[in-house]
Amino acid sequence: MTLSHAGSGHSARIAVDAMGGDLGPAEVVAAVRLALDEVHALPPITLVGDEAVLGPLLERAGLAQHAAVGVLHASEVITMDDKPLVAWKRKRDASMVRAIELVKSGAAAAVVSCGNTGALMAGGTLRLRMIEGVDRAALAAVIPRDGGHFILIDVGANPEATAEHLLHNAILGSHYARVVLGITRPRVGLLTIGTEEGKGNALTAAAHPLLRRAGHVIHYIGPTEGFQIFTDHCDVAVCDGFTGNLLLKSWESLAHFFKGTLKRELKANPLRFAGSVLSLGAFDALKRRINPDRYSGAPLLGLRGNVLKAHGSSNRHAICAALRSAGEIVRADMLRHIEADIARANALAAPPA
Repeated sequence: MTLSHAGSGHSARIAVDAMGGDLGPAEVVAAVRLALDEVHALPPITLVGDEAVLGPLLERAGLAQHAAVGVLHASEVITMDDKPLVAWKRKRDASMVRAIELVKSGAAAAVVSCGNTGALMAGGTLRLRMIEGVDRAALAAVIPRDGGHFILIDVGANPEATAEHLLHNAILGSHYARVVLGITRPRVGLLTIGTEEGKGNALTAAAHPLLRRAGHVIHYIGPTEGFQIFTDHCDVAVCDGFTGNLLLKSWESLAHFFKGTLKRELKANPLRFAGSVLSLGAFDALKRRINPDRYSGAPLLGLRGNVLKAHGSSNRHAICAALRSAGEIVRADMLRHIEADIARANALAAPPA
């Protein structure tokens, strides 16, 4: 069996950190097999990791000679316990490091990893650098709402943001919504505690006029309260990383709470159980709507390269979804469009002379 290696001729290639997830490289290989079967026009993939481990897995999956799958050997792994900066200094041949280096060199257009979040963010920022005009990267998440989904940004990359950072988040989130949700003109809301003028803290008060001045670049609809974002009110909810991370984890916890409670209550007596069997179709539809695997792979936006972070415990379906998102981002040439809008927004947001 001959294992192919990443080459500089495939700029649209997706590099996958095959070793960093909790479920191991076998689940990553299974995800690649799934993605190749299900995703239309998926870019070629380079799995980065230990050849001795990946070779037999690819053989069993029928991918050893697949023209769209290559392997780049990496002898080390950044674990979940590693300190990010220390790991990048000491583990130069780690799968995450080598995968990001493929993006930096132009041999790949995107990297997908289930590994250490801090290390991925640190490495992406240090090696790929920021887009011109952007100071801080932001993590975006896709969350279900009434009648569809919305983008929440930032969900943890930058806990202490400035008003300018929130303006950039609005642009980054708008472009991501166009690519993965197919919304031509996403409605942008600034997450705060009241829609009245002056409500909120110093950050939202400073960000509101900046977002309003950038109206030619984004479709800003104004301050948005927490109870509005799960209705069909906005397509992009903008906030600092501290607020966004709390909201994301609260929503995930609440979804698990309702799922567990509903399951227990429906099994409480035979009559309820019989009713649940009759309603199985509705429950299956609800499960699909709130399934986090559907839009797995939160992109770290604002970098000079596409970096997508999937949960450490991601299964093959979640990783497949992350690969799908990476492919859509690459095909849409999202980075080029973001750079142009950032330059326009920074000019519009600048105070008058």
